[in-house]
Amino acid sequence: MSVRVRRVYDPPEPDDGVRVLVDRLWPRGLSKEAALVDEWPKGLTPSTELRRWYHAGEGSYEEFARRYEAELTASEAAELLSHVRDLASAGPVTLLTAAKEPEHSHTAVLTRLLSRRD
Repeated sequence: MSVRVRRVYDPPEPDDGVRVLVDRLWPRGLSKEAALVDEWPKGLTPSTELRRWYHAGEGSYEEFARRYEAELTASEAAELLSHVRDLASAGPVTLLTAAKEPEHSHTAVLTRLLSRRD
C-alpha cells in the first residue's frame, strides 16, 4: 500500500496516483484545474469545530490527533477512510493538504490509520 502526503500547492507528479484532497476548505489561490484533484472527501476531514479549536492553539497536537481519530469512527468518515484504503490497496495515493506542516496536521493521523491493517 502506497500513501504519501504532499502540499496541494506543489505541482502534480506522474507517480502521485490518485490525488485526494483531505482539507475541508478549498486551498486559497489554487484553481481546480491546477490542483488536479481526483477526489475530495470532505467527510474525512476534521470537523470545523475541531479545526478551529486546534488552530486557535487551545490544545496540543496529541489531543487534536486523539479527537480527530475519534471523529473518524463516525459512519460517513469510517466509510470514506475505508474507500481511500481500498484506493491505496489498488495503487499509489497522494493525500493533498494546504497545511504548511503536514507532519503536525490531520494528514499524519490519516496516513497512520490508512497503513493499519484492521
